Amino acid sequence: MITATRSALHTPLCDRLGIRYPICQAGMAFVARAKLAAAVSAAGGLGVIAAAHGTPAALREEIRRVRALTDRPFGVDILFASVRATGRETEAFTDAVKGWIDVTLEERVPVLIAGLGNPGPVTAEAHRLGMTVMALCGNVKQARDHAANGVDVIIAQGHEGGGHTGRVGGLVLTPAVVDAVAPRLVVAAGGLADGRGLVAALAYGAVGIAMGTRFLMTRESPVHQRALQGYLKAGTDQILVTTRLDGIPQRMVRTPLLERIERSGPIGMWLRAFEAGRAMKRQTGASWADFIRTARGMTGHGAMPLRQAMMAATMPMLIQKAVVDGDVENGVMATGVVAGRIGELPGCQELVDAIMAQARERLAALAPGD
Repeated sequence: MITATRSALHTPLCDRLGIRYPICQAGMAFVARAKLAAAVSAAGGLGVIAAAHGTPAALREEIRRVRALTDRPFGVDILFASVRATGRETEAFTDAVKGWIDVTLEERVPVLIAGLGNPGPVTAEAHRLGMTVMALCGNVKQARDHAANGVDVIIAQGHEGGGHTGRVGGLVLTPAVVDAVAPRLVVAAGGLADGRGLVAALAYGAVGIAMGTRFLMTRESPVHQRALQGYLKAGTDQILVTTRLDGIPQRMVRTPLLERIERSGPIGMWLRAFEAGRAMKRQTGASWADFIRTARGMTGHGAMPLRQAMMAATMPMLIQKAVVDGDVENGVMATGVVAGRIGELPGCQELVDAIMAQARERLAALAPGD
């Protein structure tokens, strides 16, 4: 019995990535840093660094920190495309993406992950360097595009996921993607936190799971203690999907700032936008002209109102204010809905071990006569 269940939990993802368990950490801006990634990898999963909101030089430092902490495989999550309503990108964003890609390839990171957009143009070079390419999707069309562009492992993130999220629930999305891209490997994401979720994902044909919020809520997480307490206290009724920040659906914890934004009418949204812009100016030293220029570059022929673009331009700073600085009252906190049932902060090794133990128990309970 034990041999059979262990075999079921050693999936093709383990062999492909060189990891012990089919568990991946999601790339989360300001959270997926070297300490957390190294802890996940050392625990037997795939740790991931998020390139977003850091310079290429900072990303290189993070990669080398992971290698100093563990010799296990890890990945870098890159946002390959803008999340603007029209899909247009500002020049600065394009330059940042190019820098992240160059560093990841130069450092020959074992796994390159497209957390947003299609990594197609980079896939061949990554393969030449012996790297595995993974990419996230929120619908079947995106999954098929990734497969057509040579992506090795496709991450199907259901609506339950945190931050920017799609509209299809994981119970529908995962098997649909598995069927659409077979024999490509598929990893399930969104709403997963334990061994029961891992077994369910495998039953749907996925070869593993990716978790963001569950790893965010661990002892190795760099999230400020005040923010961590906010995540622990948030029930499912205190987590909502909003489009008020950058026009794209995002799942967030209800914070005082987000409540003010949600209640704001057109005039209130202008006030919120200027408040955020003033805070961003204080932090970055940018001028109002620089700020407005950045916002206008995001409006995309008017598809996104200027006040919405001003909020979008400041969103990374609002996330940083809460999760890094601990100013929960004046920041925002991305989360998966699964945070509403998490009540403890284990270490990564303790968490991974518990997930695998519970998965073995569930498999044994499902097949008691085997």
